[in-house]
Amino acid sequence: MSSKRYSAIGLVNPKSPTNVGGIMRAAGCYAADAVFYTGRRYPLAASSGTAQYNTDTKAASEKIPLAGVESLIDAIAPDVSIVCVDLVEGAIPLPDFQHPQKALYIFGPEDGTISQQVINRADAVVYVPTVGCMNLAASVNVLLYDRLAKSDLSIAGDDLIRNSRDNNNRVKVKR
Repeated sequence: MSSKRYSAIGLVNPKSPTNVGGIMRAAGCYAADAVFYTGRRYPLAASSGTAQYNTDTKAASEKIPLAGVESLIDAIAPDVSIVCVDLVEGAIPLPDFQHPQKALYIFGPEDGTISQQVINRADAVVYVPTVGCMNLAASVNVLLYDRLAKSDLSIAGDDLIRNSRDNNNRVKVKR
């Protein structure tokens, strides 16, 4: 990998095209490089409708690869850190976590968790401190926002707002 920075999302057997679509939108908003998934549930669910594309309204899936793989760990280069994100005892709270330059963030399925085998291979395990568990796509959004906010790439201002907002939003703060 030639890039100094790299971030990818790994999904363990996701079941919902709506969540995957929301994750693709998050990947586009926060400049993730790729999204990988394992298992058979997502492709089966996605083949029966367009729910994913209803949530990926910025068409990130046209720019960011979404690929099914046998192993999330084998899908990345050796210099990429593996970071599991789940409610796992002993995990680091996300506010205290320092993101690596290159990372694959692995998330468990909507109705399960990441296997102990994958947790054991991780370079870090983090969790989002909440009361209860969050939706999969919401968890990915929070993680990617945290990565961007803690990086030196964090940008702000009216130019960003103009380039990011929907076409039907032209509202300004009255000065």
